[in-house]
Order: sequence, then C-alpha cells, then structure tokens
Amino acid sequence: MSQTSKKTPSDGESKSETSFVNRFLRGSNLGSSKADSRKENNDPTTADFQPSDETRKTAALDTAKPLTSEMDLGSRMEKNEQFLQKLGKKAVDKCLDLNNCRLTTADMREMVALLPFLPDLEELDISWNDFIGGTLHLITQQMHLVSKLKILRLGSCRLTTDDVRALGDAIKVIPQLEELNLSWNGKVGGNLPLLLQNFQEGSKIQTLELVDCALTSEDGAFVGRLLPVLQNLEVLDLSINGNIGGSVNSIAQGLKSTSNLKVLKLHSCGLSQKSVKLLDAAFGHLGELRKLDLSCNKELGGGFEDSAAQLATLERLEALDLHQCSLTEDDVVSLTQVIPLLSSLQELDLSSNKKMGSSSEHLLSRLRFLPTLKSLLVNNCALQSETFSALAEASIHLPALEIFDLSWNKCVGGNLSLLLETLKLSTSLQVLRLSSCSLLTEDVALLASVIQTGHLAKLRKLDLSYNDSICDAGWTIFCQNVWLLKELTELDISLRPSTFRNCGQWFRHLLCAVTKLPEITEIGMKRWLLLASQEEELERFDQDSRSSIHFDHGGFQQADFP
Repeated sequence: MSQTSKKTPSDGESKSETSFVNRFLRGSNLGSSKADSRKENNDPTTADFQPSDETRKTAALDTAKPLTSEMDLGSRMEKNEQFLQKLGKKAVDKCLDLNNCRLTTADMREMVALLPFLPDLEELDISWNDFIGGTLHLITQQMHLVSKLKILRLGSCRLTTDDVRALGDAIKVIPQLEELNLSWNGKVGGNLPLLLQNFQEGSKIQTLELVDCALTSEDGAFVGRLLPVLQNLEVLDLSINGNIGGSVNSIAQGLKSTSNLKVLKLHSCGLSQKSVKLLDAAFGHLGELRKLDLSCNKELGGGFEDSAAQLATLERLEALDLHQCSLTEDDVVSLTQVIPLLSSLQELDLSSNKKMGSSSEHLLSRLRFLPTLKSLLVNNCALQSETFSALAEASIHLPALEIFDLSWNKCVGGNLSLLLETLKLSTSLQVLRLSSCSLLTEDVALLASVIQTGHLAKLRKLDLSYNDSICDAGWTIFCQNVWLLKELTELDISLRPSTFRNCGQWFRHLLCAVTKLPEITEIGMKRWLLLASQEEELERFDQDSRSSIHFDHGGFQQADFP
C-alpha cells in the first residue's frame, strides 16, 4: 500500500495512508459513506486526521460503545487503520488475518475495537501469536458482533483453560461457523468437552483441526460421541495426539455417521493393530473420503493382515499416507490386493517401512493400475534389486507422475538405467529425489544424457545429495547439461555429513549453468570445499547475478582443512 503523505518534522511520524478500514468495508454503506465524505471534503488536513493518544485510549477500552457521531466514527476508523498499519497487514473484504503478528494484550484490545466495523466478517485468523493466551475473553465477549463468522483459526496461541471455556461459550453466538482450528494448544487436552459441547444437531462445522492438543483418551471418546452431531463435517485432523489410540473404538463408531467426510488425519495418534480393524469397519461408511493419513503409528504394523477389505471401498480416495507404520510382509500382501483397486489414487506414501523392502515386488508391480498417480514416495524402504526392478517397470505406466522419491534405497545405485524409459516418458515429473542412493558416475551420466535429449523439461526440484561415489567427471557431465532444465528451482548435490571434498572444475560449469536457469533459487552443496579462486568466482557471481539465488555450501573453503 502506497503512502499518501510524507513524514514532517512537526509530527515525527508518517500521517495516515489510504484507509485499511475503507478497503475492508468497501461495498458496505459504512465504508462507502466514509469514502464519499472524504472525496466531498477533499481537505488534506481532514484526510490526514489522527486521533489523539487520549482518543485512542478511550476507543480501546470502550470497544462496544455505540458510534454516536460522525466524529466518533472517523476517530474510531482512523485508530483501527493505524492498528493494522502497525502490524503490516492489509485488510481484505470479510477476512481479518493477523496470523503470526506477535500480538500483545494491548493489540488484542485494539483488534476487538475493529469488530463493530466488521458485521460481515467471515474469517478471523490470529494463529501463531504466543502472547495472547489468557486474553481470548476479550474477543469472545464481543463475538456476537461477528455472528456471520465462518472460519476461526487459533492455532498455537497458548490458550489457557479459561480461554477454552470462554470459546466454548462463544460458539453459541457464531452459528455459521464452518472451520475451527485449535491446533498446537496443549490446554485443549482434557478440556475438549468445555469447548465443543455447544455444537448442536445441524451444526455447519465442516473442518475441525485439533493437531497436537494433548488430547486425552477421554477427549477422544468425546469426539466419537460428538461426530454424529457434525453431519456436515468434511475435514477431521486429530494428528499428534498419542493418547487417543485407546479411544479409537468410540471414534470409529462416530465416523460411521460422518458420511460427508473427505479428509481424515490420524498421524501419530498411538494407533495399534486393533485400531486398524476398528477403523476398517468405519471405512465402508466413508464413501466421500479423499485423503486418509495413518502415518507414524509404529504399533500399527500387522494390523492390515486381515483388516483391509473395507479400505478397497474408498473409491474416491486420492491420497493414502502409510509412511513409518512398521508395515509387515503380511501387511504388504494384504495391501497388494487393495491399493491397486483405488483407481482415483493420486498420492501414495509408503516411505520408511523397511520391512517391505524385500516383500513388495507384487505390490509395486501392480501400481501400474493407478494411472492418475501423481506422487509416489517409497524412500527409505530398503528396496531390493527385484522390488526396484518391479517398481521401475510399473512406473513406465504412470504418465501423471509429478513427485517420485526413491531416496535412501541403495539398490538404485548402478541400476538407474532401469528407470531410463520412465525418465524419458515422464512429461509431468516435477520432483525427483535420489538422495543417498549410492549413485555411481555412470548413473549421473545417464541422467545427464536424458536431460540432454530434452526430457525432464518440467523438473523443478532435483535431489542428488549424499551420493559421494560420483567422481568429478560425473559431476562435470551433469553440470554441463543441467542448464537445459529451464524450470528447475532447487538442486541439491550436498555430501554426507561425514564427508568433505574439494570442488573440481565442474564448479565453473555449475555457475555457468545457473546463469541460464531463470527459475533457480536454491543450490545445495554442503561440505564441498571451495578453493580460494572458486570462492572469488562465487562472490563475483553473487554480485553480478540475481541475489535470490542461494548457494548453500556451509561457507567451507579448502584452506579450512589443511
């Protein structure tokens, strides 16, 4: 927003800019009348009017006082304008976003002063403001002024028990609420009934996010009982609440009544083998489900052996996340019968399940039946030669693939040629991660030849880090061709934490290539040691080139390692 007046010696501060509140209320009678009044007056002194410190103080303390005159209105609006300017925020119609503004108690009072001007407010976000815990009552007492509110985000605000109770009471006066995010507030745990007990039959709530709220088993059971009331619920995120695993039975029963649910996230919730069986019984009632996240539940392994039948009924499922679930060989056998039937699947994350490395040949082979798959993450799965070969063959039949992560699978090294056809045919691939794959010089030379022939044109992120066996000749061939990846934004060729090596002549080729990459912003090359001459080249490059390009080499030079 441009400034309309300059700083003068007399006032010591910049005068008011075009009113945030006018912009916020554009289209409303209040905003229009104020704007028209200024146009008709056309008096610079009036346009730059700022209320005195006493006026500000009075307005802040008496937020609900009726506006009795045009002067009251002007004074209050100018004060509100200054508040938003101070926070560097721009107001948008029906939305007040004060996310991560380091709000203080005083700021909260000033924010509440805005509410009488915002009767049509639909979205309020004050997340990531650590200092407002204990002050939420300042808002909730005036919540009736914004009864049309649809979205309320209070994530990571250090809410207290009193805050939770006050918000629970206020929910009654915002019946249009569709989204409530209270994630990362530990005091929500143990107090959830105080907060949500006022949700009534027919509630319009569509999104409920309670990530890392220290929910207890009793809270989990309460959620299970509440779910039948939330007939419009589409997104439920209970992730990182490790104590609710014992109440999955209640949650699963409640889920049977949420037929409109589209997203279910139970990441790191202490789920067990038994939990899978209970949830599987609910899947048959979730025909609209698009995203299912059961990741980072390490006790879940073995649960799919006899309990994956209903998972196959999720015909509209687009994303399935099972990473770090300690999947067993029997789980893989069961999932082999199910995953290929999920014809709408676009994202599949099986990463960090090392036991599937030698038993997933058939599963990975049958991924060819998922032509809409866009993201495939199988990093750190201890793949063997046979399983990698099956995956490579199946990947040829995945034309929509945009993200492919094979990192930390050592069998890829020396065998990248198995992916040659995939790399040639992949017209959509944007992210390719091959970190710590024991790649050899021949592998990176093969990759360079694919790039040279015009393939991988859409690639935006390429991770070749922690492949210390590639010699300087290999890096030279690669750096001579990488400039052809015109859409590349990030490249990582860093060495392992325990390894330091001198940069070869390829570094000059890399610098030359970067000048021809219009989108590049990040070059990771940690633990590569720069010669003094190369350091000078890099400094000249930084001076002559776009400052937005960041070379992350850790600042090490050869001289640091005599």
